[in-house]
Amino acid sequence: MHCDDSLSAAAMSNQFQNTSSPIWIVQEGGNSTPPPTFELEPVAVSVNPWDIVLCVTGTLMSCENAIVIALIIYTPTLKAPMFVLIGSLAFADLLAGLGLIVNFTITYIFDTGFATLLSAGLLITAFSASVLNILAITVDRYLSLYNALTYHTERTVIFTIVTLVLIWVTSITLGALPIMGWNCLKDETTCSICAPIDKNHAAALAVTLLFVFALILQLYLQICKIAFRHAQQIAVQHQFMTTSHSSSTSKGVSTLSIILGTFALCWIPFAMYSLVADIRYPPIYTYVTALPAICHSMINPIIYAFRNPEIQKSMRLACCCGCASSNFPLRPRTPSVV
Repeated sequence: MHCDDSLSAAAMSNQFQNTSSPIWIVQEGGNSTPPPTFELEPVAVSVNPWDIVLCVTGTLMSCENAIVIALIIYTPTLKAPMFVLIGSLAFADLLAGLGLIVNFTITYIFDTGFATLLSAGLLITAFSASVLNILAITVDRYLSLYNALTYHTERTVIFTIVTLVLIWVTSITLGALPIMGWNCLKDETTCSICAPIDKNHAAALAVTLLFVFALILQLYLQICKIAFRHAQQIAVQHQFMTTSHSSSTSKGVSTLSIILGTFALCWIPFAMYSLVADIRYPPIYTYVTALPAICHSMINPIIYAFRNPEIQKSMRLACCCGCASSNFPLRPRTPSVV
């Protein structure tokens, strides 16, 4: 996403033009000296260390989320709607990691305008899908508590497919906007902190992110209310609050706090900075705020996949290289408490 290499190319072109014709120096007496020889020295390409960090982060993201996708695909019991949404989240984060690798390659090897737009579109699509999948998982957890008795009959495969289609159509549309004209290649003064995305596009994405976070926060507050109400009902039925129910409720609230806190710490600074800054600001601020947001795609598998008991047992089976499934029985999907 850099547009400064054309200046160096023009300078090298002028240098070749100035040295292309031979220069003969005529001395007294009619003697002439041969023209001086010019040796072309290779131009050293300076690589930004931050770009290397982002490329390595993208590689780790891709590997981590590829493991989640493989576990969900090859484990027959992980086909419930919740696991389909987790798989979609892992696929989005996998694309985000690949997008970082592609962006690094384009920046230093194939730095053309159209290629830069494609790279930006891929990253926008991937990270938008990641955030929207988190919202969908939150809705799934809310429905599993709000309609606990009828959850399995109401949540059909068709409903899950429709949800995924909406997520990916919306994400692809947002990612296509730079190619459709929402870019700053013709006027660099309109660039946002993430060139070639213009300031209007960046502001729209930041506002959308803040709106999605507000929805997630509201849904998790409702989940907490439902969980506490269920705990109180159980306490009334048994005339006291058992230790197991109390600890389960406390664990659920702490988990929600971790999920919301992680999302806020990773994404909110970058979204707020995108609203107030542009390309004239020091790049170091962009990298410092963007890196936590990118690393959130590395945290997602830990929060939504590797903490799940069914996925943990699937990992044990995979690590045991074909151990008998009876050693690690997989229980059926039950409504999530979190």
